[in-house]
Amino acid sequence: MPRLPFDPIDEAALQWGKRWDAVPAMHAVTSLMRVQQLVLGRLDAILRPHGLTFARYEALVLLCFSSRGSLPLGKMGERLQVHPTSITSIVQRLEADELVTRRPHPDDGRAILAEVTDAGRALVEVATADLVGADFALGSLSDTELAELSALLRPVRRAAGDFD
Repeated sequence: MPRLPFDPIDEAALQWGKRWDAVPAMHAVTSLMRVQQLVLGRLDAILRPHGLTFARYEALVLLCFSSRGSLPLGKMGERLQVHPTSITSIVQRLEADELVTRRPHPDDGRAILAEVTDAGRALVEVATADLVGADFALGSLSDTELAELSALLRPVRRAAGDFD
């Protein structure tokens, strides 16, 4: 895609301000959404050769972080902050690729556990090395700027109910 000779978000904010209020919020949210598109596109491109999307990668990492290498699907959805239907789809795809197995929960007959396989663990290691090597697509920011960005976004996440 060719580069524009101007910042389209700045131009949108200028036009917005002629009609409505809240220009700083509109500019910030539009910038945030654009960066989200750019970063997710880059992360998915890095993970594509491994047969993963970022959502599938996150699920595998979560399972690797768990003490037993397994979690109930409901707990996975909760921790990844995705809808139960989405986590089911993600786990089904991972299972089809033999990166995860599903089995009944030993203590709760209604729950299903997802368990990372050895192949899943190995893939997480390789994929993580690629993501770290690409600075998670945020290499244009310093460590200080990354910390500032995280701190700026924290109150929005807290207000949305992500955590107490």
